[in-house]
Amino acid sequence: MTAAVVPSCFQLGAHTLSIPVSLHATNRKRLCEHLKKLKGVPAGTMVLLQGGEQSQRYCTDTDVVFRQESYFHWTFGVLEADCFGVVEVDTARAILFFPRLPPEYAIWMGKIHSQEHFKEKYEVDEVYYTDEIAEVLQKKSPSVLLTLRGLNSDSGHYCREAAFDGISKFKVDNKILHPEITECRVFKTPQELEVMRYVNRVSSEAHKEVMKHVRPGMTEFEMESLFQHFCYSLGGCRHMSYTCIGASGHNCATLHYGHAGAPNDKKIHDGDMCLFDMGGEYYCYTSDITCSFPANGKFTDDQRNIYEAVYKASRAVMAAVKPGVKWPDMHRLAERVQLQCLKDMGLLQGDLDEMMKVHLGAVFMPHGLGHFMGIDTHDVGGYPEGTERLKEPGLRSLRTTRVLEEGMVLTIEPGLYFINATLNPALENPKTARFFNQEMLQRFRNFGGVRIEDDIVVTSDGMELMTCVPRTVQEIEALMAEGANLPPHFSPSVPSQVAN
Repeated sequence: MTAAVVPSCFQLGAHTLSIPVSLHATNRKRLCEHLKKLKGVPAGTMVLLQGGEQSQRYCTDTDVVFRQESYFHWTFGVLEADCFGVVEVDTARAILFFPRLPPEYAIWMGKIHSQEHFKEKYEVDEVYYTDEIAEVLQKKSPSVLLTLRGLNSDSGHYCREAAFDGISKFKVDNKILHPEITECRVFKTPQELEVMRYVNRVSSEAHKEVMKHVRPGMTEFEMESLFQHFCYSLGGCRHMSYTCIGASGHNCATLHYGHAGAPNDKKIHDGDMCLFDMGGEYYCYTSDITCSFPANGKFTDDQRNIYEAVYKASRAVMAAVKPGVKWPDMHRLAERVQLQCLKDMGLLQGDLDEMMKVHLGAVFMPHGLGHFMGIDTHDVGGYPEGTERLKEPGLRSLRTTRVLEEGMVLTIEPGLYFINATLNPALENPKTARFFNQEMLQRFRNFGGVRIEDDIVVTSDGMELMTCVPRTVQEIEALMAEGANLPPHFSPSVPSQVAN
């Protein structure tokens, strides 16, 4: 009796999610189906991708912890550096090329695996060494090699196009592949969604640990450290999705706080609002969650009013999201809700429609409402080739202007911030200054800001919320009260819902 073949899976610890590598075979099949529909793709076409390279820190021999290039991971799921991959478009057959390692590698880095090992590990059809690429492809005689070259609309950088010694002997096209594989990445498969649900559960639980253990007198990075420890030790998230933003007090008004020049190093004071924007990454799939809460566990009236304005905007957008909705309309909806709340509390005055006409919402929320998310935090596909950005304040910062469709994964992240760099010009402009209660505004000058960020999947008739953290004022205060009796430093217990 023949033993059943056990499918190859990725899992970083028995208590973490097991992911079958068939996820990538599904992705390759989808890509090939897209390409075969195009007129410019003849029989015998092959896709050629180059993976990420192992790098060192500047001129040293200190390795930077490797994380696979996103398109290569989406296609093959290969964890190792310095590889190439080929997909035969007609059949979706996959070929991987690994570096030929010297014997001394086994002394310093561990076992040198065979080609058969990698073939089984990644469930591909053929495996060779990278110094054999030209020879192998010559025998297969592809009609054309599709290489990847295109602009990332978020970063402004071009993805790296595959190249190897001898590629000049082949017919190469670097225009066809990028828009097609990017569009495939926009729509997540059921297997991909399972990974993203998992990393959202892990990150949500980590945020709850931070909320329970924050104390006035601590330093912001202590909470960042607790978040990272939880995600890695209990969720298997070796990487974070992005640089953690661990802001308190006036730092909450700095949208991308936490970088090397402002490294989450402020002391958290009693009365501060905290804004923690942090997400773990598992198997290269990301989460992106922001929680805002008072450092001492109790909202003041002003903190409550600002927080609930952002919360109402968040939930208004969630109620409106469904296929066919235009993302810029969701941004405008969030702005309108927030402006109405600021008017209700007396901070603004005048006609709401007139406020919208002069883009007053961008004074308080200069960033876009949200973005695509997947293998990259700001995932690709926001602006397909030929799509123009909107030019109005606030809207010009949107990372996509697309019509929503089922299978898209996005963040919803409205916010209200008191930023001198946006407030001062608005107060100097008669068109916008007339809406402010300037006397009341003064007490918010050092308030900082509030952001609420959740990760959602667009479904056939609405959306699925993947993030699960306390969101109402009552829920936040209850959780923080629960944590008030815990010691400031402890080892969290494994929440049962993380690994399930």
